[in-house]
Amino acid sequence: MTNVKVWRWVGVAAGLLLLAWVLRDFDLSRFRRAVAAAQIWPLFLLPVATVAEQLLRALKWRQMLHPLRPVRVWRLFGAIMAGYLTNLAAPVRVSPFVRAWLIARLEALSASTVLATVALDRLIDGLVFVGFTALAIAVARFPDTTGIIREGLAWGAVFNLALFSGLIAGLIALGRFLRRESGARALITLTRRLPRRWREPVSHALRLFADGVVWPADMWRGILIFGTAIAIKIVAVSYFLWAGLAFGVALTPGDYLFLMVFLGFLVILAGTLRLVGGFTAGAVFVLQGLGVDLEVALTMTLLVQTASLLTVAATGAAALWVQGFSLNTIFQAGKNLSAPAPETGKDGSSEV
Repeated sequence: MTNVKVWRWVGVAAGLLLLAWVLRDFDLSRFRRAVAAAQIWPLFLLPVATVAEQLLRALKWRQMLHPLRPVRVWRLFGAIMAGYLTNLAAPVRVSPFVRAWLIARLEALSASTVLATVALDRLIDGLVFVGFTALAIAVARFPDTTGIIREGLAWGAVFNLALFSGLIAGLIALGRFLRRESGARALITLTRRLPRRWREPVSHALRLFADGVVWPADMWRGILIFGTAIAIKIVAVSYFLWAGLAFGVALTPGDYLFLMVFLGFLVILAGTLRLVGGFTAGAVFVLQGLGVDLEVALTMTLLVQTASLLTVAATGAAALWVQGFSLNTIFQAGKNLSAPAPETGKDGSSEV
């Protein structure tokens, strides 16, 4: 535990130092002038874009859940936003587990089964992101005299392609294996090393997880999954477009694409290393490289982050209220699930 706390403080210090380096030439008077000259109307499009992105995500998730049960898009949207809201209140990222748990409760499914669809959903997003990375490397004009950034993105794309492809193949293989009788026997053998009170719950949860590794039989649903995944990334690109229009900043499509890809990798890196302010520093760094003034770049970045946080907070809280839940209910359920309690079977009842 002590090592975890030390690493957390190291991440905080490193993130703040990185942010201080990026903002080393910051001028408060220019910052005030930039804010005073901003137009308001483009900023109203930021929460609209946030909601649109998550509606598309809900539509994609609906197609992946369809082999198990048809679920309304608005219900899935509410679960997604509630999961993001929980991320703001929890010390770790728990949104995939929260949205799986919520839909399991509301639709009388197993949370383990629903969680498998969330995992597959995330991996599909990863594959699509790899495609956007390749496109960004080909068309972006970011000044990189050493070639380190492009090379880093290229190697990151290759690594992610192998990783996501391998994980998808592994999930499919695991699902098929555990649904066979031989797989069930192997699972019993593997869980024998666990304490007695954990054996059956773990074995049962894994079998239910395997039931969620499914793909819609209709070809058009599969096409829609990848189509919405692409549309989600396009909407994500637009955040800095709307923020920039408030300050008269208009970049090329390739620039916005490069910004989205760079920040996508940075979010993963900052989350892994616990770099506080990593997203802000990275966005300002890239925008400056694309010719945006430091003070305007900082303002754009803060507006994007603020609009996203406020939209998630308001929409997530409303979604929880409409569905009859609260953050306290979710956290209490998380504590209960940390204990070895059997889930329900394939008849669809909930674990909690």
